Amino acid sequence: MSTQPESPPILSAVSSSARQLFLLLRCIGFGSKAQVQPTEDGIRFSVEESSVMEGMAFLGKTLFSSFQFTPPQVQPDTVDTTQESGDVDPFSISLAALLETLQIFGLSELSKPTPWNRDPYNRDAFSAQALGLSGICRLRYDSVGSPLVIILEEAGISTTCKLVTYEPAYDSDIPFARLELGMKIIMQASYLADAITELSTSNPEHLTIRATDTFLILSASGDHGSAVVQFHRDNKAVQENDALAAGPNAVPKRNRGILETFQVSGESFSQSYKFSHISNTKKALQSAIKVSIRGDSQGVLSLQFMIENLEGGGVSFVDYRFIPLVRDEGYEEDEELGDIGAPES
Repeated sequence: MSTQPESPPILSAVSSSARQLFLLLRCIGFGSKAQVQPTEDGIRFSVEESSVMEGMAFLGKTLFSSFQFTPPQVQPDTVDTTQESGDVDPFSISLAALLETLQIFGLSELSKPTPWNRDPYNRDAFSAQALGLSGICRLRYDSVGSPLVIILEEAGISTTCKLVTYEPAYDSDIPFARLELGMKIIMQASYLADAITELSTSNPEHLTIRATDTFLILSASGDHGSAVVQFHRDNKAVQENDALAAGPNAVPKRNRGILETFQVSGESFSQSYKFSHISNTKKALQSAIKVSIRGDSQGVLSLQFMIENLEGGGVSFVDYRFIPLVRDEGYEEDEELGDIGAPES
């Protein structure tokens, strides 16, 4: 009597750093559920709100010490011809439950300063890293409709969690026309984080992003007032401060600029968005070293964050997309800005 061999799992991945996975996934932790798409290059997690905001985090296969992706074979007599060989239908899980699971071990370590604020003296002498303990995180997705299994192992202790999978929460991503950009600006994430924090003090409802051939202007307005933060594309103030600090005989430094890339199509780009939506990028801003700010011809905003990996070098990316506010529904462009001047998933 012959038995058919058991099919391999669709996804089997092993990571030596649950902390790295946690830090990336919490960047899109504004929603309770996440849509998961396993691919041969990694695992894509996405969260959306009312089809006007979407956050995406990609866990590339390089983040894992072992990564195996085996999509189910498409049967020749299958009625559905839309699915190609090598594709796996996305599914939804509880993102809150996944984040809680990743924190089961080393909760204190997960609250340590992240890469943008490393302090070599602020380390726990009894942390897993200091004691030389190796923590392992295993992810497994056996078949379509099966639970997503997370196994955490550390110091001889193993914990298994099975997250129920659901039908996809939504059908498609917010469209973004990468070939029809009205604006592309790359800057250090810390500067944008400071600007958003400064603007939030007036409890604003809307954030207007305007880019001219000379300035990037962020203005926020609400019932409690308004505020404006302005960045100059040439960053003259930074260069002048460097020259004064170095002295008259010093060799000029290479321009380290706040705005590393500055491209605007046409005379200007100007769109408004809900400030509360932009504020959801706080965790990503805190973790990132750089941010790409891009707006397409329809006003869709993309904020793409470059985040350094904690182990093994390299970087990962988190991408947010926002639908602009409709101009004829309470949209009022700040007239005072008229005199000031004339970001790959």
